[in-house]
Amino acid sequence: MRGLRVNLRIGVLALQGAFAAHCECLASVGVEPVEVRSPAQLESVQALLMPGGESSTMSQLLESSGLFPAIANRLSAGMPTFGTCAGMILLASEILDGRSDQHSFSAIDISVRRNAFGRQVDSFESSISTPIGEFHGVFIRAPRIERVGANVEVIGTLGEEPVLVRQGNVLAASFHPELTGDARLHEYFVTTVSNMRKV
Repeated sequence: MRGLRVNLRIGVLALQGAFAAHCECLASVGVEPVEVRSPAQLESVQALLMPGGESSTMSQLLESSGLFPAIANRLSAGMPTFGTCAGMILLASEILDGRSDQHSFSAIDISVRRNAFGRQVDSFESSISTPIGEFHGVFIRAPRIERVGANVEVIGTLGEEPVLVRQGNVLAASFHPELTGDARLHEYFVTTVSNMRKV
């Protein structure tokens, strides 16, 4: 699919984090990225990518912008969504060490612990095994998946630990695929969105 125009507009939540790098990855696989900062912008896209950042701050910004209920409604309606790092935390059904005022969308049945791989100084890179190939994962204050629900498919592991999971149209990663110059996971997500539109 690389380089193929598939007539898709995929939103990238642009409240915080490395959203620009995600936009570049999406553009490189032939779709139009849209920076999403408002409910109106969300309505213009077929799918959403939620980048890394600081999950509790992102939760607050989602509330103040009016995007939290808008995204929740779209998720309930089946909108394909890909969350990385903090984005994964926001999609999880349970945040084990979240702040009392922090909310999540409960879009994928996993329990996560924030910063469980260590602080910023503990950031690392490692190979990740998946059915679609080996990926170079960048882990920065990365969350750990401590429970995986029965309907969740583990599609990427670090050793034996799940770091890339999927449930229906929702994909979530503990790491930052946008920082490696390898857009294959973005391409995989775009394929999911394209296949959904054909059904």
